[in-house]
Amino acid sequence: MSETASPPRILSIAGSDSSGGAGIQADIKTVTMLGGYAMTAITAVTAQNTRGVQGVEALSPQFVLDQVESCLSDIGADAIKIGMLGSPDTARLLAERLDTFAGPIVFDPVMVATSGSVLADEETIAGFAALMQIATIVTPNKPELEILTGRDEIADEDMFDAAKVLAERHGVQVLAKGGHAGDETQVVDRIATPSGKLASFAHSRIETRHTHGTGCTLSAALATLLGYRQPLTHAIRLARGFTHAAIMHAPEFGEGAGPLGHQAVRNPAPSDQQPSS
Repeated sequence: MSETASPPRILSIAGSDSSGGAGIQADIKTVTMLGGYAMTAITAVTAQNTRGVQGVEALSPQFVLDQVESCLSDIGADAIKIGMLGSPDTARLLAERLDTFAGPIVFDPVMVATSGSVLADEETIAGFAALMQIATIVTPNKPELEILTGRDEIADEDMFDAAKVLAERHGVQVLAKGGHAGDETQVVDRIATPSGKLASFAHSRIETRHTHGTGCTLSAALATLLGYRQPLTHAIRLARGFTHAAIMHAPEFGEGAGPLGHQAVRNPAPSDQQPSS
């Protein structure tokens, strides 16, 4: 592969955020700023802003699959990020189609928007199991981890244990995000593998209300970096660094949970490892 290798091809399967802060829009910004080529399969269209979600229109599962097929059958992909699904049938069809995908799959099990609006019903959440079975890594926050493990409440000190349970149950690596944890001084993200290997990553907590799209940004950044063939732990460190910087540069738009400042993060793309052609 030459020094002028093509950018990693990243397919984001997620919902559209009309305000541009989360979902497909956040994913495109993240992939682009990290030097990747962004493609999309939109699962739902939302009317939302920093104050909440005013409406959701889910696309048909077959049309979501058609978008995926259009991208993979022509351009191909080096990594896939999955976010908001829209319906249980969409989850099922995606799990079936992507079961043979050879590259990394990052699954962000979106259930609730930063504003608190519900983005997945119980039936759709039940369908997450099939996607976790084929994913490389799943990135739940604390409330999502509680739902996925069937626990009413997970104490901060029990995050590792809960992540390990989920990893072993589905044979997937789990990055349990600590943004919703009770520590007021730092955010600690923990990773568990099906084999029981554990690691943690920490940074100081930023006091801000402008965190709309944080989970989308982290998972899209992780998919992009894995598309560059970065080792998982290094990719997580870089993705966390990108997300942290985007929060620091938030433009402070809106009256509620404002969007991140992706446009201000000039992280160079990894140059030591290249995507496949």
